[in-house]
Amino acid sequence: MAIDFVIRNARLAGSSEPTDIAFEAGRIAAIAARFVCDAPHYDAGGKFACAGLIETHIHLDKAGIISRCNLCTGTLAEAVSETSRAKAAFTEEDVYARAAAVVEKAILNGTTRLRTFVEIDPRAGFRSFEAIKHLKTDYISLIDIEVCAFAQEGLTNDPGTEDMLEQALKAGADLVGGCPYTDPEPAEHIRRIFDLATRNDVAVDFHLDFDLDPAGSNLPVVIAETVARHYQGRVSVGHVTKLSALPPEELEPIGRRLAEAGIALTVLPATDLFLTGRNSTYLVPRGVTPAHRLAAIGVVTTISTNNVLNPFTPFGDVNLMRMANLYANIAQIGTADGLDAVFAMITTQAAALLGIEGYGIAVGNAADIVLFDAPSAADAVATIAPALIGWKNGHRSFRRPQPQLFLNNG
Repeated sequence: MAIDFVIRNARLAGSSEPTDIAFEAGRIAAIAARFVCDAPHYDAGGKFACAGLIETHIHLDKAGIISRCNLCTGTLAEAVSETSRAKAAFTEEDVYARAAAVVEKAILNGTTRLRTFVEIDPRAGFRSFEAIKHLKTDYISLIDIEVCAFAQEGLTNDPGTEDMLEQALKAGADLVGGCPYTDPEPAEHIRRIFDLATRNDVAVDFHLDFDLDPAGSNLPVVIAETVARHYQGRVSVGHVTKLSALPPEELEPIGRRLAEAGIALTVLPATDLFLTGRNSTYLVPRGVTPAHRLAAIGVVTTISTNNVLNPFTPFGDVNLMRMANLYANIAQIGTADGLDAVFAMITTQAAALLGIEGYGIAVGNAADIVLFDAPSAADAVATIAPALIGWKNGHRSFRRPQPQLFLNNG
């Protein structure tokens, strides 16, 4: 073996003792305690190692625009309308600069892959799409970016959008996304998005059922279309906050239908908390779907950031570990096993949603490694452990020196 580099004394999930991880030509060549070789090394000092965090649902194109928008009611409708107004003035340079700032923070917080939605319609044009494509290329050595051509403001009510989505798919978009709750004909919206996906042989990701009224769900239409088109394993839905308003005896059968149809689900704790439940003046509902309960019956579930510093979420630091911790608080999860399951929603479950093969610390996989300042996954979630250092395809991608205290006892 021509070993290039070794991470020594790292802790892996499921292992009680530190081990070494050897790289060769950008891949993991060996995992063994006290691995013998003369290659350069980094001493992890017993810190927890994983293959990096994965954002399954983020909007890079409209991040950082909060100062351009007016927030009065804090509702979903206001967020959509204010963003629509702002994005008409977006330029490629503007989108690139704002998105790059978010991507760099994500990398420094331990993220190695992400799926971003990019709005494509007559107001946004292709400006945001072109900017994100360039960003994807420029940062490829540090992070893998997947681009979803997205219809935020509807389809049947927005002439030109459908053709533009088709053009984007032919010009490099990785998948297509829809938002039925902004369309006066949500079922037709869903069918047309599926049509685009099947014509171009790409996956589908919907923003769905974003309110707390259990009635009127569009989820049955998505399930039916998925099964009819044999699209199992290629469909995901985000928000679906209606599910948070269901009692367990109603949630479980829907969860089983999602699992059987191979439809993955993403919860967005920061946005879902911020925008839902505003009609309540006391005992305000959390409005976050219990992903851990769905995971327990076989649904692929993930946690993600969604928006950063815009009308949908006027805060954020692109820290997925913080999102996992927030979800654990909301869901009242505090056991080690429970926190491990939450960590899976930003790692292995997220990889499953994106259809990533070869994710994880295993011989033969890409040498994508991130060390966190914690001894285990559960501790990392519980403490919002910072990322310390990372490697992408065997090359160092970032390093964040640990803070130091200077105690003066004199």
